[in-house]
Amino acid sequence: MEEIKNSKRRQFIKDIGLVAGASALAPIILSAQSCTNKNESKRVLRVAHVTDIHMSDDNDAPNRFKKCIADVKKHNVDFFLNGGDTIMAADYGNITRERVLEQWKLWDELKGEFKGYEMYSCLGNHDMWWAAPDKTDPMHGKDYVIKRMEMQSRYYSFTKKGWYFIVLDSNNSSAGSLDQEQRTWLENELNRIPKDASVLVMSHYPILAVSTIPYGGSHTDSKYITKLFYKHPEKKIHCISGHMHLLDTAVYNNVNYYCNGSLSGFWWGEGDKDSAGKCWYHETPPGYSIIDFFEDGSVSNIYYPHGY
Repeated sequence: MEEIKNSKRRQFIKDIGLVAGASALAPIILSAQSCTNKNESKRVLRVAHVTDIHMSDDNDAPNRFKKCIADVKKHNVDFFLNGGDTIMAADYGNITRERVLEQWKLWDELKGEFKGYEMYSCLGNHDMWWAAPDKTDPMHGKDYVIKRMEMQSRYYSFTKKGWYFIVLDSNNSSAGSLDQEQRTWLENELNRIPKDASVLVMSHYPILAVSTIPYGGSHTDSKYITKLFYKHPEKKIHCISGHMHLLDTAVYNNVNYYCNGSLSGFWWGEGDKDSAGKCWYHETPPGYSIIDFFEDGSVSNIYYPHGY
């Protein structure tokens, strides 16, 4: 048994070493579960969480993005979770139709990097074009982004290897929040799945986070969502988000909340006076997360800074 444990530890170190050359920064472990977990629960899935890509044609972002995704693939992930803000920005009032089309065209050219992998995405606040001439314009709002991202709906669920995945649409009134239709759906969904289910919830805005205390940006209906989760104490619920470009973790009522950093860091720029390093946003370097899912309902969330 000890030799098995040592073998798993060696494999863990080997996995980390696969991408060590891309950055001088060590991976950042956000969860207690790891390959040395005392229960030695079996891993059933490995997933990449990439968020806030903010794809742009500036700062050589497309080539840097390709290098990042090549590194992610070295982890032998089963599929990708995309946390939103896929393009740089379509939501500002001065963004023209032509500029929106340019951004999505660039994404179309780059999404081939994910060939051979499933990708499950959620909507980011910067993805939608609200400045269309009117609401009947086919490019206005969420439906257009859902089409471009090949999403099944603005919110949805799916299952993989005994895990239940719930993808939310945070982009409603009062910024990060769920509309009533989605609240009803989420309540029904949590009631529908098994009482002791293992659940991963992905949203763009953090449902609950530490970094939102000084900077804002949390779901404005956190009280409602956390109380809803509290009604399902036997479920193992974990939540992941982006939006902040900052890295933190919180635990509340036995639910884990992981706010993962941004692939674009300082929007592919070098940073500003508050950046702790080149391309960092405040104290968080650009990067991506590798999440391992285990049979016992636990996860390992490891953030890998990149140096591109």
